[in-house]
Amino acid sequence: MADTLKEILLDSSRRPTVVSDFAELVDAEVADKGGVSGAVVKTGFAAVKKIKPGIIPSAIDSLLDDFSNALEPFYGDFRAQGGNDFGAYLTSRSDEASDALLGVTDARAERSSRDSIKKVYSKLRPNGKKNVEEALPRLGQLIDKHAAAA
Repeated sequence: MADTLKEILLDSSRRPTVVSDFAELVDAEVADKGGVSGAVVKTGFAAVKKIKPGIIPSAIDSLLDDFSNALEPFYGDFRAQGGNDFGAYLTSRSDEASDALLGVTDARAERSSRDSIKKVYSKLRPNGKKNVEEALPRLGQLIDKHAAAA
């Protein structure tokens, strides 16, 4: 088993599969959203995908190194504790883990030259922490899956 997220997620032979799996995770998380806030997320997600088809896998690929770096301290601690379910571990530290991941997307959105992307992101961001926290179990499971294959 690989020891770091860099080894697990960023290896050039596995990266396309990792990006594809993460894009499916995003699609599943969005599809699972309900209520008024879920409608807002779904509308924003559809708008982003309409603005630039293929943007989700492209964004994941461009953010993957930063996401990996943001989660590396969590993964190192998880491994040091002898954990076997990274999703449960991330959930137990959901406040910190979601802040780490949102720090990556906040910085990227701020640097974006596309006003349409900034506008959609600013509308989605207020519920971002809740949405990221809800995705942590699946994210951890996906990382576990790739760790087992690394």
